[in-house]
Amino acid sequence: MNIRSTARKAFTLIEILIVVVILGILAAVVIPQFTNAADEANNAGVRTQLQTLRSQVELYRAENGEYPDLSASGWTPLINGGYLPGPPKNPLTGSSSFGNAATDGWKFGSYQIDGSNNWASGGTNSVLIANTKSGGIYHDFASDPLNQE
Repeated sequence: MNIRSTARKAFTLIEILIVVVILGILAAVVIPQFTNAADEANNAGVRTQLQTLRSQVELYRAENGEYPDLSASGWTPLINGGYLPGPPKNPLTGSSSFGNAATDGWKFGSYQIDGSNNWASGGTNSVLIANTKSGGIYHDFASDPLNQE
């Protein structure tokens, strides 16, 4: 007597569908975390760069008795003085120029921090500020640094 073996050699359609649904659920949970990673990396890069650049501006002021006129001459005083190797680019805008336009990377002027930890004009000291892609101020002390003015 020859008994045929009824061993399964493949997955059923239901089993494959269950695996696909589980993979879809996992992807829906994981992918949004990666989409924010680029923004968070840019924020961290701008914050770090601002700290370094502000330190170099203060070092220039301590050694020369005045702030460099970054608005008029750009990075030239800091580069020629050996404080910077070259003009730094703002990671948010990709620009190293000064101004208020969305294409400019930086602002330098009299700013102060208001009650919401945002930069506001009218301060007594000159401060280096980063621009956002829309031309607004990057509020590096606020809980939401990309909020608009």
